[in-house]
Amino acid sequence: MTLLKNGIAQLFLLVAVGSLFSASAVAADEAPDQLVKRISQDIIDLAKTDKEIQAGNQKRVYDMVETKILPYIDFQRMTSLAAGKSWRDATPDQQQQLIKEFRTLLVFTYSGAITQIKDQRVEFKPLRAAPDDTEVEVRSQVIQSRGDPIQLNYRLAKSATGWKIYDINVLGAWLVETYKGTFTETISKSGIDGLIKTLSDKNKKLAAAPIKPASK
Repeated sequence: MTLLKNGIAQLFLLVAVGSLFSASAVAADEAPDQLVKRISQDIIDLAKTDKEIQAGNQKRVYDMVETKILPYIDFQRMTSLAAGKSWRDATPDQQQQLIKEFRTLLVFTYSGAITQIKDQRVEFKPLRAAPDDTEVEVRSQVIQSRGDPIQLNYRLAKSATGWKIYDINVLGAWLVETYKGTFTETISKSGIDGLIKTLSDKNKKLAAAPIKPASK
């Protein structure tokens, strides 16, 4: 889980949408790799220049996540994949509660990560996809002033409103698969309701914790 906590928490934000334009107007016809390239640079630039974000202003960071990141993530698909076969056994109400809590958990993840951006930049590899593909993988690496480059790949699926991200890979570990392991373990012990409660309790603790600004 260290990789999830430190790697994805720090890097998943790089897919955040920093565009100042309407999502439906800009992204609907945009190629998946171009979308990720644009939004990665936009969010890095915003995090580096916004003084309130740098200071750890909680409301400012949360607002950015809600408006500029979440519309481009397919939370239903991500949650159903993480829940595995148990998703089909859950009631519609349980499914919606699970999506809500998982979404909230990722909001806190992204929010904490945004304040940690300092000098990173992203390099992208050529997209391997046919023009009519509806699911693709965008491959990149994060370059830091210290340490080796960090592999950062995205799985996207095309929807009626454009491409949406439903999984990410940091250093060989896919987000959905990692959460699937912890979800399965919790469900086996206490069922879907137990997983919802576990996520809810964690979210309450995260909500009470202040966002830490990046160290100088």
